[in-house]
Amino acid sequence: MSLDYLDLRNEVSAQMLTEIVNDYRAWLSGQVDPRSSIIALNNEALAETREIVKAVRRQPLPLYLHSPETFELTAWRQIMAAASEKLTEGLGFTVIDRLPMDEFNDNDMKAVFWVVGQLIGRTVAQKWDGTMLYNVKDTGEAFGYGVRGSYTNVELVFHTDNAFGVAPPEYVGLLCKHPALSGGISRFCSLYSVHNIMLRNHPDLLKRLYAPMLYDRQAEHAPGTPKVALAPFFAFDGEKLSARANVQLVRKGHDVAGVNLEPELEDALAAVEAVGNRSELWLELPIERGQLQYLNNMELGHYRSHFEDHEDPAKKRHLFRTWHRNAGGRSYDG
Repeated sequence: MSLDYLDLRNEVSAQMLTEIVNDYRAWLSGQVDPRSSIIALNNEALAETREIVKAVRRQPLPLYLHSPETFELTAWRQIMAAASEKLTEGLGFTVIDRLPMDEFNDNDMKAVFWVVGQLIGRTVAQKWDGTMLYNVKDTGEAFGYGVRGSYTNVELVFHTDNAFGVAPPEYVGLLCKHPALSGGISRFCSLYSVHNIMLRNHPDLLKRLYAPMLYDRQAEHAPGTPKVALAPFFAFDGEKLSARANVQLVRKGHDVAGVNLEPELEDALAAVEAVGNRSELWLELPIERGQLQYLNNMELGHYRSHFEDHEDPAKKRHLFRTWHRNAGGRSYDG
């Protein structure tokens, strides 16, 4: 029986990064201060936020039709330009502190999040059905085939978003409606630092991570199309490193396809997972109510700890998420 898979090998270069990267992209936790990535909303931006809400209430439209060009956003443009610089020339993530959640309702704050987020990059679909604004919350379902980890409270290990996708997002945005009762902490690590350690300590296993492997597509695809994708973990285009970093989905992908992991791939996945768990690589930053968090999905791995939720359904952990990608189309597969 032939294996049915989505072949993504043509989406990446066959090159390999063979040199240690020593610039700002390959940071370690002891070298940097995560507070340097926090941007406070000033009074001018808060005033513009209130004007966005007034305008959206006065002239309602479907959320997806609102664009920054409709509003006067002088202060917000400055803030998001600073945020973009931190994403591309800084640590690769930023926190904007914070929207006045108690002053407005959810729809108001989602509209503001949607409008200002487009200053980071074009918003794109996060599901095959075209969902553009995604709810990150525990639905009570078990993490498995067809159930994303973002719908559960389980620990989500070192990963990049949409590792199995045709066109993963360049940037990921989050707006926190409510944090968890405990846990649910965000951690970030540089993929360049992970790659450096693999290159120094496990060069042969690193080569295997540049070769294709199967990823579970989590049922995010058209009916009748393959349930797994074939792609490498790391890719290098001659200038920039990128990763489809999700060890869990590689293991699940081989399970779904009924294909055993060969020993070399098992060893390579175990090695990169162990490197990704090294404490000197991680910066930890909780996300608080009203904060916006953006990360560079091409250069950072991120992690979420297991969390315990509030008993009150109105206070359960709930984040709104956007994906941003400037290349290709706005559909899920670009």
